[in-house]
Amino acid sequence: MGSLPPDNTKRWVARRKAAVVAAVHCGELTLEQACARYQLSEEEFRSWERAYEVHGLAGLRTTRCQHYRVSSRSRWASPKQPAERPAQPSAVF
Repeated sequence: MGSLPPDNTKRWVARRKAAVVAAVHCGELTLEQACARYQLSEEEFRSWERAYEVHGLAGLRTTRCQHYRVSSRSRWASPKQPAERPAQPSAVF
């Protein structure tokens, strides 16, 4: 476990996140051990895991994650062209 970040890590750079994800994948740590040791939620760990699988080390950078989130949202609705709302029925009195 010499390549793992210290237990008291507060600043999570991409390299440290990747080391924890790799340790869980190779069986050096269980998911539960990693979450307890680094005070992570399972959701946070899984987000690192997905980002690494999809985008590699660059996906674990905080600014990259924000970029990827914005990119994925823009596929559905552009900020310049809001998604159309369904027509509201007219009120009948």
